[in-house]
Amino acid sequence: MPHPVYRAPMRSRRDDVPPGAAVERALTAGLCGFGGALGTVPATAAEAARLAAVRYDERLARRIERFAAVPDAAYVWTRDEDGLFWLGRLTGGWRYDASPPAEAVDLVHVRPCHWTAAPVDPAALPAAVRATFARGGRNWQEIHDPEVSALSAALWDGQKDGAA
Repeated sequence: MPHPVYRAPMRSRRDDVPPGAAVERALTAGLCGFGGALGTVPATAAEAARLAAVRYDERLARRIERFAAVPDAAYVWTRDEDGLFWLGRLTGGWRYDASPPAEAVDLVHVRPCHWTAAPVDPAALPAAVRATFARGGRNWQEIHDPEVSALSAALWDGQKDGAA
């Protein structure tokens, strides 16, 4: 069964967070996620969703639940401030990161993620990934395309040989 593939823009909705800051932290720290500080450190994703529904809205609550439910080894794509695309794989479960660096860039709902050592060659980028990011938006979302998992897997496997 193919692994699901997700778009992870990691761009804060807060005006005080520079574009690209969360992606830079994620790539450096081996994380994937999104923002929505809760003021309280939740112990579980379900608790985080309940707090988010009260502090923000049901949409953020559902996003947290979906993010926490994604299986390990799912592929994720992000784009840095220079417009370069990075491929990653989730390697662990959801946690809330209340550290000052996480809060500073609004990347508090996180999962461990192994990223390629370098951005993906633009010529090799799957069309579905390019199209999903071209639509814009700041939400974590699944990329629904019948070929994107196999293409992402091939790029992931190729990066081990220095081809990505």
